[in-house]
Amino acid sequence: MDTEQRAVRVGELTFDVEIGGPDGGKWVLLLHGFPVNGSCYAEVVPRLHESGLRTIVLNQRGYSAGARPEGVENYRIEHLVADAIGVLDALEVQYALLVGHDWGSLVGWHLAAKHPDRFTGYVAASIGHPSAIRDALEGSDQRDRSSYIKDFIAEGAEKTLLARKGVLLRRAGVSAEELVPLSEPGAMTAALNWYRANFTGDIAANLACGPVEVPTTMVWSDDDPTSSREQAAGSSRYCYSEYRFCELPGVDHWIPQHAAPALASEIALRSAVF
Repeated sequence: MDTEQRAVRVGELTFDVEIGGPDGGKWVLLLHGFPVNGSCYAEVVPRLHESGLRTIVLNQRGYSAGARPEGVENYRIEHLVADAIGVLDALEVQYALLVGHDWGSLVGWHLAAKHPDRFTGYVAASIGHPSAIRDALEGSDQRDRSSYIKDFIAEGAEKTLLARKGVLLRRAGVSAEELVPLSEPGAMTAALNWYRANFTGDIAANLACGPVEVPTTMVWSDDDPTSSREQAAGSSRYCYSEYRFCELPGVDHWIPQHAAPALASEIALRSAVF
């Protein structure tokens, strides 16, 4: 089924958005993480269309060339949340099922908590509720798993991560093709600014998120080196509606790319509930 590329204006920013799926299908908004753009859902989207769902894949702030403002402060999570709502408003989409992976999951938790009237449900992949992450940092190996963040916020991280055609990120499982957009002027700095804006200073305050009251599915993979089971499964404590935990054995962090059928099935299942 064909997809359509659109440039969606939100305030002074223009976002690259891919829309597809059958007319009349329930809307699904998919949010990517670091360091890949919405192309990470390339194998997920066709499966959702086959399930009768209509998709919106958003290249978020910093990943869309027309939405790449300068200044670390412009990448605080409240701006990322507002962007997603702005895109839905511009497309005149009142309700959608929400899906997020990695950083997209963090944005998704905030969206689901702050705008429950806009989402029929939420499917988070890899990254749990911010409060569950806080708990896991105190009571599991999550602090060690998150140690890479200090390298991402360091001065000169752009040069390090782009060196030798992004060898460090490729070793972590990102494909060379997925890294191409980050070679655009300012793109890597913008992507890293998500970390610099939210993982410095009072991190707990920066990422503080209320409970989620929409039906939620948490998808976690047991071969993920960066995200512990505790922060994923512990998200149930902060979900006040129907909750499902799905564990994918033998899958690494890159669930949309490496477990597309399983993720698509969970999204379709969550959509079918409401």
